[in-house]
Amino acid sequence: MPQLSEPQPTDIIVFGGTGDLAMRKLLPALNLCDRDNGLAGDTRIIAVSRDGLDDADYRAKAESAIREHPASRGAGTPVPTQGRFLSRLHHISLDVGEDDPGWEALAAMLAGREERSRVFYLAVPPMIFGRICRGLSTAGLVTGTSRVVLEKPLGRDLPSAGAINDEVGEIFDEAQIFRIDHYLGKETVQNLLVLRFANMFLEPVWNSRWVDHVQITAAETVGVGGRRDYYDGSGALRDMVQNHLLQLLCLIAMEPPASFGREAVRDEKVKVLQALRPLRGNEVAARTARGQYTAGRVDGTEVPGYLDEPGGNGPSSTETFVALQAEVANWRWGGVPFYLRTGKRLARHGTEIVVRFRDVPHPIFPGQSVDPVSAPNQMVIRLQPEETIHLHMLAKKPGAGELELRPAPLQLSFAETFAERSPDAYERLIMDVLAGNPTLFMRRDEVEAAWRWIDPIIGVWDASGPAPEPYPAGSAGPAGADSLIGRTSRTWHEEELPR
Repeated sequence: MPQLSEPQPTDIIVFGGTGDLAMRKLLPALNLCDRDNGLAGDTRIIAVSRDGLDDADYRAKAESAIREHPASRGAGTPVPTQGRFLSRLHHISLDVGEDDPGWEALAAMLAGREERSRVFYLAVPPMIFGRICRGLSTAGLVTGTSRVVLEKPLGRDLPSAGAINDEVGEIFDEAQIFRIDHYLGKETVQNLLVLRFANMFLEPVWNSRWVDHVQITAAETVGVGGRRDYYDGSGALRDMVQNHLLQLLCLIAMEPPASFGREAVRDEKVKVLQALRPLRGNEVAARTARGQYTAGRVDGTEVPGYLDEPGGNGPSSTETFVALQAEVANWRWGGVPFYLRTGKRLARHGTEIVVRFRDVPHPIFPGQSVDPVSAPNQMVIRLQPEETIHLHMLAKKPGAGELELRPAPLQLSFAETFAERSPDAYERLIMDVLAGNPTLFMRRDEVEAAWRWIDPIIGVWDASGPAPEPYPAGSAGPAGADSLIGRTSRTWHEEELPR
């Protein structure tokens, strides 16, 4: 990744500073940034919320959150570092929903520090992004070195995403806007760029001549919990595919950028999204499957179905699982299917990319199969729970007598190979924001290109698509997902996701 500059004094203003995202992700990640000396000496973190806390109250709340939600494995936090971090924390009470939100208190906190960078982190619902940005501008708090971080989801379709981008863009230049997708901060995702573009042996086979198909899976064992009211307005397609899974597809399918410049990588990702062949009309039914979990058993515990989750209001056609077949219509990938799937309340938790290569054209060994279902040549890039890369190939089973072939993996485990602690995704991305490095963040045209491909699918579903297919919690998802990939005599990779 591009070299990060020395940390500069910064005021980090977190709107939604007492919310779930701030408590579970942002504060633990910022604490680790501080532990590793990633924050300049007098950097401050100013939480903004409606909760009426003073600094001492907020610091106590933050300390409890950091202890409850460690940001990454093996990231134990020594007390001296935590003490230094807690002293950086402040709280401002402000309600952007009021006619007079109380910008004066925040302005007083920032007064006299106009020379330092300001990072406004909007960990709030996207419908108030524009209101906050206008308020910051009216109060005179936006400087030339200010940056704004936007959390997903950025809209719920192309028009709403465009409206949010317009509102924020009235106040901040595009170079100041950091649209965050925490998947892009994962160590394995960043290593995917290095794997592809720093190792020559992969490039000759990274195309439609040698690759049979690609699978991208993001499986969760958790349900929606008490967030069904939110999830009813979202669903798996908007919540996961439009951003996370399409971002992973871009990194797999993109052309080598001319350089690792800040815009060159993003230029190539946009080209992939623009090359996605649209799904419309009857193609949506043929190339997508969606489901909704019912009651079942996950990790030995009985769990309710989606319709029985708290916060809901009666029947719902919201999908908690989606699988689809995409195609990148360009010279490198034409004809290669990309299968994407994601779902909640599945049998196993994990995110992985499987690049399955074509079989040899003519088998010469006894028992060697040319059946694409059992083709052993594949690369499995696992993002979570552990970060590994497996290259599966055929090898001879040791022993005399009849020659016998067995699949054998070459494995790279990041935890075992590298002694260094793997940074948390938010930790990595926050450091990039502080350094002003937008490489791993989404540009406006990238976000809108993704919505442009997703919207027709949603339109068909809303107009005439079948209701989500029920699947029991603790399973691998609805049968329709198997039918989707099975039409071409392929199967889902289930090594870590058994039925």
